Amino acid sequence: MALTREALQSKLLQQLLAHPELGFKILSDEELLASIRNTLQQKSTDELWIFAYGSLIWNPLFEYLERCVVTIEGWQRKFCLLAPIGRGTIENPGLVLGLEKGQYCQGIAYRLPINEHLESELLLLWRREMVVDSYIPTWVKTKRGNKEIETLTFTVNPQHPVYVNNLSKANIVESLATARGAIGSSSEYLSHTVKGLLAEGIEDRKLIELEHLVKAKQKEESQ
Repeated sequence: MALTREALQSKLLQQLLAHPELGFKILSDEELLASIRNTLQQKSTDELWIFAYGSLIWNPLFEYLERCVVTIEGWQRKFCLLAPIGRGTIENPGLVLGLEKGQYCQGIAYRLPINEHLESELLLLWRREMVVDSYIPTWVKTKRGNKEIETLTFTVNPQHPVYVNNLSKANIVESLATARGAIGSSSEYLSHTVKGLLAEGIEDRKLIELEHLVKAKQKEESQ
C-alpha cells in the first residue's frame, strides 16, 4: 500500500508500529499536538518552511505555497534509521534516511500557508515523522542562493533504538536491496529519492552510488 494523506488521516502508521514485538511507545495525537505547539513556539519568523531531504521531496502529502532548492551546512542525509514495518519487516528491517551531523545537505524547502488549517496539516506530518519519536523537530538555517531561510526539519534521535550509525556499506546495500514492508520496499524509497533529487537538479553522489550497488545486488540475487 502507498503512504497517502488518507493513510495518515486513518492513523495507519500508528496501527502498524503498535506491533507488540517492537515495543515502541506510540505517541498519541495529544502528545503530537503538544510537540507541534512547542516547536512552533521556537519559530523566529512569520513564515513556516519545512526542509525535506528524503521522502518528503517526492511525497510531501501536505499543502504548501511554494517549494525551492536549499542547502544546509553542518548536516548530512544518511541511511541510519531501521524500518521494521513500513519499508521492511521485523525479521528483515529496511532502512530510511535520517539527518545527522555532517558537512552539508541539499534538499527542498516548502513554505506552508499560515492559516486555520496549519495545525491539522502539521498533525499529519507529525503522525508520519514523530509517531515513535525517532526524529527530533529541529530549526535549521538553510540557504536559497544568497538568502537565508529558517526551516523546520526532522533530525535523527540518536537515543532511539531504530537509530544505527555503524552499518557498513555492504550492510546498507543488503538491507536496501532485500527489505520490503507494508508501504513498499527500501529500494523503491532509495530510487524515488534519487529521482526526486535529480528532478530538482541535485546530484547526491552517495545515494546514486548506493542505487547502482542495490540494483547490482538485486540482479545478482535474481540470477
